Amino acid sequence: MTKTVLHKLDPSIGILIVGHGSRNLLAIKEFAILANSIKASFPGIPFEYGYLEFARPIISEALDRLKNKSIKKIIAIPAMLFAAGHAKNDIPALLNSYGEKNGIEIIYGRELGINNLMISAAGQRINESIKAASSHPISETLLVVVGRGSSDPDANSNVSKITRLLVEGIGFGWGQTVYSGVTFPLVKPGLRNLVKLGFGRIIVFPYFLFSGVLVSRIRKQTKEIASENPNIEFLNANYLGAHPLVIETFLERVNEVFSGDNSMNCSLCKYRSDLLGFEKEVGLPQISHHHHVEGIESCTLCESECTSECELIEKTNNEHEHARLPYPHSNHPFGPVTLHSSN
Repeated sequence: MTKTVLHKLDPSIGILIVGHGSRNLLAIKEFAILANSIKASFPGIPFEYGYLEFARPIISEALDRLKNKSIKKIIAIPAMLFAAGHAKNDIPALLNSYGEKNGIEIIYGRELGINNLMISAAGQRINESIKAASSHPISETLLVVVGRGSSDPDANSNVSKITRLLVEGIGFGWGQTVYSGVTFPLVKPGLRNLVKLGFGRIIVFPYFLFSGVLVSRIRKQTKEIASENPNIEFLNANYLGAHPLVIETFLERVNEVFSGDNSMNCSLCKYRSDLLGFEKEVGLPQISHHHHVEGIESCTLCESECTSECELIEKTNNEHEHARLPYPHSNHPFGPVTLHSSN
């Protein structure tokens, strides 16, 4: 894969990578590894990273560090796979407020999105799981891609596009998309329906950057469905992590700021277009809903991969969702309502 040719950066310009944050220490360590790998590509350039919630440094603290280096112009890149509420509202609201208050120009870059690099990174993670398993025809294998899930249908649809590109790229017999929260179908009800298709092997791939309670939940629920269907081979592919092609995509996003090709897709944005079913959300104010969870300390139970013994994250995230307009399909029989039942 051809490396991105970086524009020469002025050392008076700082770079900020903005992560979501997690109470899982492993996820925080993984993000730090990713951020430092990106930093290595910009020697001599002031570089910081910060979190939206659940970890330190929070975004304003990372910006303070750059400001203390007399930086007056900052490129901020959201470490988000797709543009939903965090990338469209929470992060830019915080950046805009800080920039206006401190007289600093902050240029907001694009989310990682869909490109050849991200598709190739995902494909390699899936192929790693296949190579480590018993031989089974790809044509008789079902790929299930698990997205985070959000109240933004445009972001959710991008996960489905990822699924289709992977299915055709590798040649799976079938492919489906499920989600870990907020939207539908969720993992457990989704898998319960998919086992009826009759495939001898199912690969479950969490399209996530890092570990955490949601990845743990995906694996736990996959194990449960696998125990109900011993005749089917289930494989768990690893999440993306600090894959070199993911890092390359971050470099591409920084480069776009200088090339002028730094635009988000607004044609299907529920805040800018009369998107079917979400017409009431057009023009909603751009505000952050995360001030009350900024910098919360990591969970002492989560020294390694999340065990999901502590569900505080999900509880808090649900409260965040309630601060916005309610998701119109929250009671969908294959969706969020199943998180609160034994089904």
